[in-house]
Amino acid sequence: MGSHPHTPPLPAPTTPAGREGLAALLARPDRAVIALDFDGTLADIVPDPEQARAHPGAVEALAALAPRVASIAVITGRPAGVAVRHGGFAGVAGLDHLVVLGHYGAERWDAVSGTVRAPAPHPGVAAVRAELPGVLDRFDSWHGTWIEEKGQALAVHTRRAADPQAAFEALRGPLGELAARHGLIVEPGRLVLELRPSGMDKGVALTQYVRETGAESVLYAGDDLGDLAAFAAVEKLRTEGPDGTPGLLICSGSAEVPELAERADLSVPGPGAVVEFLGALARQLAANSS
Repeated sequence: MGSHPHTPPLPAPTTPAGREGLAALLARPDRAVIALDFDGTLADIVPDPEQARAHPGAVEALAALAPRVASIAVITGRPAGVAVRHGGFAGVAGLDHLVVLGHYGAERWDAVSGTVRAPAPHPGVAAVRAELPGVLDRFDSWHGTWIEEKGQALAVHTRRAADPQAAFEALRGPLGELAARHGLIVEPGRLVLELRPSGMDKGVALTQYVRETGAESVLYAGDDLGDLAAFAAVEKLRTEGPDGTPGLLICSGSAEVPELAERADLSVPGPGAVVEFLGALARQLAANSS
């Protein structure tokens, strides 16, 4: 693994499994999948999710990295088309190897075709959509909660409430009951409660994609509770088969979700640092091949 004199060293993972994962990725990048959450990982968390955009330099770093690896997959709870639009991923030179797995893998956008494949919405989503405003009206002491329409799911945000954490805790039970009545589950996140169908999560999506591509190593970066399933998937992939699939787990920002940071091989301060890592990885791979 030669190093170019102008290529600063990559941050070192703090775990043996993480160091093995990074080494495998560097040794055979053409057999590696780079999988990334969107909000909080490639894009900064903002009060209004409609204003979220990929961090400056993210698309440039991905375009530099994508031609050197088997694939880059953005795995998000958002609709695939929304993540593509907010990320600025469409029509970018070098991003042919990019896919966006939206709604936890239920939807898929491929850069090559530029189209989204999506299933029909779960009938419970429409029922919850109709009842949700009435449920929230019972909690008028926490003004500022609002509903995000996600097509295949609905999300209730408490970040703008007078007491965001109190509103979040007060709503968990009632929203859980509402979801269960209509065959949905509640996925908690950073001051957001998402009501969605069960059966798909980031771990299922990541495992299926790694198997589909035949990847021999995998990197996953995330920031929230919904990313724990993907972390668990990588931990399981490491142990399957005669040698396992080496993997590197990166936590983007560790203050809000310590459960994720505790299981990460490498923690970085947030999306800016994730983008720096991806850029440094692209430069290291370029130096190794020269």
